[in-house]
Amino acid sequence: MLGSSGCHTGEGALDLLWPPSLLSQPPRLPPAPAQAQIVHAGQACVVKEDNISERVYTIREGDTLVLQCLVTGHPRPQVRWTKTAGSASDKFQETSVFNETLRIERIARTQGGRMWKPDLDEPVLTVHQTVSDVRGNFYQEKTVFLRCTVSSNPPARFIWKRGSDTLSHSQDNGVDIYEPLYTQGETKVLKLKNLRPQDYASYSCQVSVRNVCDPILVLPAPPALKLSVNETLVVNPGENVTVQCLLTGGPLPLGALAQGGTLSIPSVQARDSGYYNCTATNNVGNPAKKTVNLLVRSMKNATFQITPDVIKESENIQLGQDLKLSCHVDAVPQEKVTYQWFKNGKPARMSKRLLVTRNDPELPAVTSSLELIDLHFSDYGTYLCVASFPGAPVPDLSVEVNISSETVPPTISVPKGRAVVTVREGSPAELQCEVRGKPRPPVLWSRVDKEAALLPSGLPLEETPDGKLRLERVSRDMSGTYRCQTARYNGFNVRPREAQVQLNVQFPPEVEPGSQDVRQALGRPVLLRCSLLRGSPQRIASAVWRFKGQLLPPPPAVPVAAEAPDHSELRLDAVTRESSGSYECSVSNDVGSAACLFQVSAKAYSPEFYFDTPNPTRSHKLSKNYSYVLQWTQREPDAVDPVLNYRLSVRQLNQHNALVKAIPVRRVEKGQLLEYILTDLRVPHSYEVRLTPYTTFGAGDMASRIIHYTEHNTCHFEDEKICGYTQDLTDNFDWTRQNALTQNPKRSPNTGPPTDISGTPEGYYMFIETSRPRELGDRARLVSPLYNASAKFYCVSFFYHMYGKHIGSLNLLVRSRNKGALDTHACGNKGNVWQQAHVPINPSGPFQHAGMGGPSWETEGSGYLGDIAIDDVTLKKGECPRKQMDPNKGAGQKVGGGCLCQGRWC
Repeated sequence: MLGSSGCHTGEGALDLLWPPSLLSQPPRLPPAPAQAQIVHAGQACVVKEDNISERVYTIREGDTLVLQCLVTGHPRPQVRWTKTAGSASDKFQETSVFNETLRIERIARTQGGRMWKPDLDEPVLTVHQTVSDVRGNFYQEKTVFLRCTVSSNPPARFIWKRGSDTLSHSQDNGVDIYEPLYTQGETKVLKLKNLRPQDYASYSCQVSVRNVCDPILVLPAPPALKLSVNETLVVNPGENVTVQCLLTGGPLPLGALAQGGTLSIPSVQARDSGYYNCTATNNVGNPAKKTVNLLVRSMKNATFQITPDVIKESENIQLGQDLKLSCHVDAVPQEKVTYQWFKNGKPARMSKRLLVTRNDPELPAVTSSLELIDLHFSDYGTYLCVASFPGAPVPDLSVEVNISSETVPPTISVPKGRAVVTVREGSPAELQCEVRGKPRPPVLWSRVDKEAALLPSGLPLEETPDGKLRLERVSRDMSGTYRCQTARYNGFNVRPREAQVQLNVQFPPEVEPGSQDVRQALGRPVLLRCSLLRGSPQRIASAVWRFKGQLLPPPPAVPVAAEAPDHSELRLDAVTRESSGSYECSVSNDVGSAACLFQVSAKAYSPEFYFDTPNPTRSHKLSKNYSYVLQWTQREPDAVDPVLNYRLSVRQLNQHNALVKAIPVRRVEKGQLLEYILTDLRVPHSYEVRLTPYTTFGAGDMASRIIHYTEHNTCHFEDEKICGYTQDLTDNFDWTRQNALTQNPKRSPNTGPPTDISGTPEGYYMFIETSRPRELGDRARLVSPLYNASAKFYCVSFFYHMYGKHIGSLNLLVRSRNKGALDTHACGNKGNVWQQAHVPINPSGPFQHAGMGGPSWETEGSGYLGDIAIDDVTLKKGECPRKQMDPNKGAGQKVGGGCLCQGRWC
């Protein structure tokens, strides 16, 4: 944009005087005021024209600018080009400043104010970090500002990304993107507030601008719509309807498809009435929306009302009292309906006693009423109300009302013997009410005993012309009381008359328990009870008991408070082997039957295997066999006789022969963890294990599982039991299991890992916090389970994270029963990355630490920026990968406040 450059005529052109010798001569040309107009003849293009005197041009940097100042006036004005920021001679060639044509070769951005070539300089990114006051001795709050600056015109569009994800402060409360003051759209700052683990990442600033000075430049603008019809369109049925949605506004984005804006409905019908929406969007501004309310002329449901004298609160037609006849139709559009009244086939003549009113506030909208004042005998007759749409091809609707001495209000009643209707579930039912009166109004049905309950049709009210409500395939939830009442239309507009009908739906009984496993010790009594939950009739007509399919004698009658029993019982004095088995109680009512099933036994329940045994697999050094620690608990041991022993069956998968062995036990308590070690299992085969409890009754329920041989053990610390690792009670503090979601948000910055080795926020690792109250020299020791030495060489592999300027040491101690401790350790800051270590060990027997376990991790901190973590610990048979440390030579030596390490994992 060329700013506010302009051309000006000299002031002397307006103040010139004629020479004295010519004062007596008439002037040849009359003086005229100076006028000027700027046009361009170079490579600029008009982007915006604000008014007649000022135009805005756009030109690419490096092109040639040619502006002409067309001037008129007498004497001819002088021309001088200037800029709003100063004289044009500061930047332009002096020879062109005072000419009518301003020409600038290879124009630069400084010569055009703030608009130049729409390319971008290389963005410049700067980083600034603020650190708040230290809170305590361990917590610092950090905020980082990333500043992206670019020189561009038109103003650039900035996008900040973390990795490949676009950042937005509306989607991430931890970031803020804003434009600093006085930067004129050339800078965008990304503020990372109170750094979180996910904020440690790579960031990029992407900058782009739109192109300018194309042959045809159309500025983006939000869309706008214009309808070809009124927003409310009324048509006749059968007509063809066409509505066009005319689109205005900015262009569609590149590649976008424009849908047709024409809606056509051939032979429109009343059911097509409704609101139709037309929406347009071009991703600029808000979508444009227009709505057409299509109304198809129609009329239906012509009704009438007879209203006796309201003032005298009469419900009958009486001579000498007022009477009002009302007529109404449901129409579209409702307000366009006209009504005409006839008496005995002739148009009704209006008089002081015969009035026609419209829109009675006590009646539905757009209702026509014919009022008869001081009813005379001559007013008796047949009245006809005709509703129509003038000039529209819609058939008229009419309703006829007869007024005579025989016109009486309605009464309603239930026929004799029909007040209670009883049917079976799934059968049809008919509820009936009789209406008398002249005229006889329709009957409205509704539910009474259930609040807000709907009729089977799904409606709260249902109209029947003959007073009969017909129900198909009734269900039990249809039982209840139904109300029938007279309608206040097509009859007298008086208080509705009503009556009630009871519907009883009969259905077979529902019992509990449907099936029950009954366990009891030998010789103890058992009571079996079959209860009726629901049914219609709600009583037990008969109850029959069977044992293993054989009919049993009826049990003794149980006295109950109610006349109709709701349960049946069978008592077994003592459970024996002979009385054990299946019992069935069949309960019947007048409609059907249902059965309770009982399985009576003195068998013991099945054992329940324990699957969280730490390191259950144990390999043997001198053979290719392994052993397995099998653990279980007994389900409900007190329900039956005590468990005497367990029968164990072990079968190698894909083999038929099984090894069977009895495991004697003492009295088993509920929740007691039992254990047996399976030996002589062949490496690397898997086995099916079956375990059956035995009591004095005999065999109980069996449980089975599959056990697998595992070559090595890896602990990811994902389970709360942390693979059997324990905290040493003799150290100063404990290790903590945590992940990125559970870690303390106020922990010390610049130390510790953001996530576990997997990089996921859900992954767990073991961690120590060295902030206060920790002191220099404090130790935290984590001890593994006991491992049997079944091989000559083992390799302990693990990942560790040691980041912070106060990092102390991480020690791996291995102790065997027959040999002293092996100690290897790492110390010092290793950077904000996970490192992996492989440590070979050669135990001569089962290796442990302090009689509690084998390899243990011990840490020693020296400051609050000394947090250490470990993850994915693996113990594997065999040697470690090459170029790893020797545990006998890799021990570190502490030097002063630091540590001197000789092993490779240091």
